[in-house]
Amino acid sequence: MVDAGVRNVIFDLGGVLLEWNPDKILQRFYSDAPLRTLLKDELFLHPEWRAFNRGALSEAQLLERVSKRTGRPPAELAALLDSIRESLVTKPDTVALLRSLQRRDVPLYCLSDMPVSIYAHVRLRHDFWDAFRGIVISGEVNLMKPEREVFEHLLSRYRLDPRHTVFIDDYPANLDGARSVGLHAIQFLDAAQCERELQSMLAG
Repeated sequence: MVDAGVRNVIFDLGGVLLEWNPDKILQRFYSDAPLRTLLKDELFLHPEWRAFNRGALSEAQLLERVSKRTGRPPAELAALLDSIRESLVTKPDTVALLRSLQRRDVPLYCLSDMPVSIYAHVRLRHDFWDAFRGIVISGEVNLMKPEREVFEHLLSRYRLDPRHTVFIDDYPANLDGARSVGLHAIQFLDAAQCERELQSMLAG
C-alpha cells in the first residue's frame, strides 16, 4: 500500500485524457481487413512510428517511407494521418477529473509520447492545457517512455520529488519506467478507477 503523501500528478495523453485506438482508426479508414493489417504492421507497429514520436522522423519522411514499404499513395497516407489527428478526442470523464484536481490546486503535469505535428493539432483543438504546470512531449525533447531518461527529464525540469509524485498511464511498460525512477504509478483503466486509486495516495 502506498503511503499518503503524493502531491503532484502526471497525466499521459493518449488513452488517458484523449481517445487512442489504432484499430478503430484503421477500421474507420479501410474496409479491407488485409489492408488494415498491413497498415497496422507497417505504420503503428513499425519502429519508424516510435522514431516519429521521438522526433527523429518528420511527418513527410514517415509518409515517404511507409509509402515505399506498402505501395500505398502518399496522399492516402497523409489522409490517414489526418484521421489519426481527428480521432484524438477528449475522454470527458478524465477531463472532469483533471479539472477537479485543478480546482483543489493539485500540481498537475503532462508527459506524452506524441509527434510534434500531432501535438500541435491537439494543442489547438482542446482547452484543458491550462490545468498543467508543465508539459513534456516526446517529439519536442527526443526522449520517450518507458525510458527512464524522459522521466528524469520531467522531474529535473519541474523540480519534482518522485516520492511525492504519481504518474498515470494506460500502458504497463510505461508505468514500470516511471517506477524505475521512484515515481508512484497508476494504470489507467477508466476515470472512476483512476480517481479512487488517486484519492488513496493524495496528501491532505
